[in-house]
Amino acid sequence: MARILIVDDSPSQLMGIQRIVEKLGHQTLTAEDGAAGVEVAKAELPDLILMDVVMPNLNGFQATRTLSRESTTRDIPVVLVTTKDQDTDRMWGMRQGARAYLTKPFSESDLSDVIGRLLGDEATAQPDA
Repeated sequence: MARILIVDDSPSQLMGIQRIVEKLGHQTLTAEDGAAGVEVAKAELPDLILMDVVMPNLNGFQATRTLSRESTTRDIPVVLVTTKDQDTDRMWGMRQGARAYLTKPFSESDLSDVIGRLLGDEATAQPDA
């Protein structure tokens, strides 16, 4: 079981992602904006972070960049989970240090596959259909 931090300013999105992650057997931590997400990540050192992009205070690109430059958090994989679906957004997100990019809406199996791949957990990853 991994500890996964979910950072999203939408309560409904946060709860939806949390439900999927917990269904996969993982423990969840949550934060409601990028600044809070950075603080929780530094304090809790989760195994993986699912980060929204469009948020107040510190957006997901900025939070990902901050985490990827911190010595204590740089090895935590960050998945950007966002409605921003342009190739330039994806490229920018990856340049900030994200390890994967998932656009909303996504399927439960899409999220499961990304989590499984980044955690190296074949039990979590869904087989190709």
